[in-house]
Amino acid sequence: MGDIANRDWIMPMLGEDASSSFSTVLDEIREQKLLPSDKNLPLKQRVEMYEDIIASEVGDTLLVRARNIEREIKLRQVYLKFEGGNPSGTQKDRIAFAQVHDALRREYETIILATCGNYGSAVSFAASLAGIKCRIYIPENYRTRREDEIRSFGAEIIRAGRYYEESVLISSQEAVERDYYNANPGGVNISLQMQAYSQIAEEIFDELRDAPYAVAVPVSNGTTLAGIYRGFINLYRRGKTSRIPRIIAGSTSKKNPIVASFLHKLPHCEDLNPNKLRESRINEPLINWHSIDGDTALQAVYSSKGWAGDASDKMMKQYARLIKEKEGISTLPASTAGLIALSKHLANEDLPGDRYVAIFTGRSV
Repeated sequence: MGDIANRDWIMPMLGEDASSSFSTVLDEIREQKLLPSDKNLPLKQRVEMYEDIIASEVGDTLLVRARNIEREIKLRQVYLKFEGGNPSGTQKDRIAFAQVHDALRREYETIILATCGNYGSAVSFAASLAGIKCRIYIPENYRTRREDEIRSFGAEIIRAGRYYEESVLISSQEAVERDYYNANPGGVNISLQMQAYSQIAEEIFDELRDAPYAVAVPVSNGTTLAGIYRGFINLYRRGKTSRIPRIIAGSTSKKNPIVASFLHKLPHCEDLNPNKLRESRINEPLINWHSIDGDTALQAVYSSKGWAGDASDKMMKQYARLIKEKEGISTLPASTAGLIALSKHLANEDLPGDRYVAIFTGRSV
């Protein structure tokens, strides 16, 4: 997740993290979990057993029609794609397990990344099942509820960098110098990450049997949104869908480069001034001054004839409460930003009676 450039004036704080189901998953795979990490077994067997765990525990998340939300926002056929069913409670497991699988297959001994919480939990868990060491960089002044969870899986936490983007650079440099597997967004693994997130598009297609009119996604670095768009592009080129959905990006008000660049009609994703950003417990999963896959995400919005919109902390809390009360799903407030961008657009443009999908992540702890 993103972070801000200088925390000298900020008290260490807790971000709004998602609630995981790691203990439940471990119980479900009690007979499988030791095999991928057993270095006495042939590599081929370890990889195959790891693939079995991925197939049973990651993805195939809930897609449900939200009729009560439809009535609230005055738009028919709204579907919620809930990524909280993944082990970490977020979509991050999709790329975490994909990259650990790649690291295992290529016989890496250590995987490294920077995080502000959720992604670090996902990778540390995935790496522990594969018997791969994990080094996780967290910005110096940042505190997350997930630190104990990360350490419980044997990962080493390193405090370095004033902000997330700097932690990414430091950890990526260490990966090069020590020949570690670099699991940071962007970089050499971008295609693998995009492919992992493209599975969300595949799952939506499997349920709806065509592409919806639009897909609304909360954005930070933009990787999830870009991957979903790539998934629908692939489906369309293969003749599986009749169209490519409009891609909607939602994020925290004036604190995300992708949304800000769209609203200013810029051709490329431009960085924000880090000194003007203010982080809260609600907006932390969305805030940053540099979106690593920002250009790719912004072009996905433009190319699909979609749009982007801001969401305040107050609105995100209201929508999370609304989804809990009306649909019985407990979700992270920040993950409602995509739905908010969709519903706010209705004030400026009539949308056709069609199908719409909003992506959500896990419940707050």
